[in-house]
Amino acid sequence: MAKPNEQPSFSRLKKLAGYLRPHWRITTLGILALLVVNAIGVYLPLLIRNAIDKLEVTFSFAEISRSVLLILLLASVMWVIRMASRISLFGTGRQVEFDLKQKIFQHLLTLEPAYFAQNTAGDLINRATSDVDNIRRLVGFAVLSLANTLFAYALTLPVMLSINVGLSLAAIAVYPLILLLVQVFSDRLRNEQLAVQQELSGMSELIQEDMSGIALIKIYAQEENERRAFRQLNQHLLDANLTLAKTRNILFPVLGGVASISLLILLWFGSRAIADGSITIGDFIALILYVERLIFPTALLGFTITAYQRGEVSIDRIEAILTVQPEIQNQPDITSLPVAKVRGEIIARHLTYSYPGASDPALLDVNFTIQPGETVAVVGPVGSGKSTLANALPRLLDISPGQLFVDGYDITQLRLEDLRAAIAYVPQDSFLFSTTLKNNIRYGDPLSEQPAVEQVAQQAQIHTEVLNFPQRYETLVGERGITLSGGQRQRTALARALLVDAPVLVLDDALASVDNQTATAILQNLSTGTQRKTVLFISHQLSAAATADWIMVMDRGQIVQSGTHAELVQKPGLYQSLWNRQKLEEILQ
Repeated sequence: MAKPNEQPSFSRLKKLAGYLRPHWRITTLGILALLVVNAIGVYLPLLIRNAIDKLEVTFSFAEISRSVLLILLLASVMWVIRMASRISLFGTGRQVEFDLKQKIFQHLLTLEPAYFAQNTAGDLINRATSDVDNIRRLVGFAVLSLANTLFAYALTLPVMLSINVGLSLAAIAVYPLILLLVQVFSDRLRNEQLAVQQELSGMSELIQEDMSGIALIKIYAQEENERRAFRQLNQHLLDANLTLAKTRNILFPVLGGVASISLLILLWFGSRAIADGSITIGDFIALILYVERLIFPTALLGFTITAYQRGEVSIDRIEAILTVQPEIQNQPDITSLPVAKVRGEIIARHLTYSYPGASDPALLDVNFTIQPGETVAVVGPVGSGKSTLANALPRLLDISPGQLFVDGYDITQLRLEDLRAAIAYVPQDSFLFSTTLKNNIRYGDPLSEQPAVEQVAQQAQIHTEVLNFPQRYETLVGERGITLSGGQRQRTALARALLVDAPVLVLDDALASVDNQTATAILQNLSTGTQRKTVLFISHQLSAAATADWIMVMDRGQIVQSGTHAELVQKPGLYQSLWNRQKLEEILQ
């Protein structure tokens, strides 16, 4: 029975084997090539020994020439096969790297937004790059090193012992010291390498933040402070790199010196063995070559252990992502609802939801029915549950069954792809990609032609402004749409939602940066025509909300009032207070 602390290591080995399994053929080929390389490497010193021993008997130029040509041929073959083995094994590492990055990215796409709120983008990117790179080294470099060391000792030691047991054991007696030195330095090297990576990460974060906030830096005239901050981080990185270089420059010469001791031992005792006739000069030369053959694999074995230790940590960090199961996913008894058949009816029955760890529910016993084609506004103070309601409709939150329905279907029983195709959602944060306006608008339907893009831009009241841009719809919006104003970003995001032509449109304060007149015009465009959408409009702009068919007023997760604007503005309550406050603010402006 394995000890508890042995199980994780065994589990990691299984994971490692799983990474390699799809590429077992090329890996096996590379290992077999290493076996051939080591077999030739063991045979070459024997050829040299035989040639030298023949010289002691008689000198034959033809014989020497044949030996030299044979050695040259075998050495060339060995070099070609060694290159093939390195290409195959390092290629396997690169393929595993590709597979893991693909697997991580695909898995992240299945996870809900709450996961990304709890895990920073920087950490996830680091795992998908740095940790995957550690595993690449493990399955490439480490597999090659282990196989090479195993074959080197398995093939070389028997031949050395057959020549002379005493000399062979004396020569390799210092090799455990090489392994010990590498092991002693491995933790120090790993920690120093980690320090370099951390300093580099910190400096990269500063550069990224400063480039994103360059306008703020200039507004507050903080260029000099940022220069000092960067210089400090850069100095820390330099110090960490110099410390790592110092350790390496100490270790490697020491390893070379220890390896030289084995040659000194062999020279000391070997000369006596030649003198008393127990070995020939050819045997002595062969032993020297064999000792040198074992120095590099022995030293490499220590670094392989270090690489494995680093790889174990990376395996854990990557599996921590891959083992996370999405909380929101299709149920086994899923129902398909083609978007063409969706009418747009939305019903909530005793809808209640609490965020993990929260003491109070964000939604509490919410009930309503929205008929197909209706435009319904949702208003209320900050923190009243409006955005939670918006996120619940497309199942961005893990809502319990039996609470939300689209056309009579429980949204938890609908296929996620069908549900989200039926609901176009424009969140508060109007995220835009670093590409052209045209590509941002047609993100939901990348094959849409220019006329369709312009049509939805007109509906979103941004077409006229786009025509004033030098590149028009080919204008690059920059990172997160930085080149556009807040209102332009929101209307671009609205146009993107309109292009997919979903029966239900959810606007979560998506026109907050748009003036009341424009927001009202947009809502009127959405609520007219033969193919009216069901619109759920969450807003603090009561003037725009007043144009809706009816209004839901939320407070502390509950619907406290509902009705038309004309009805609500006459009733004492929260809506009347919000309306009067807004009118007062307009007068004071």
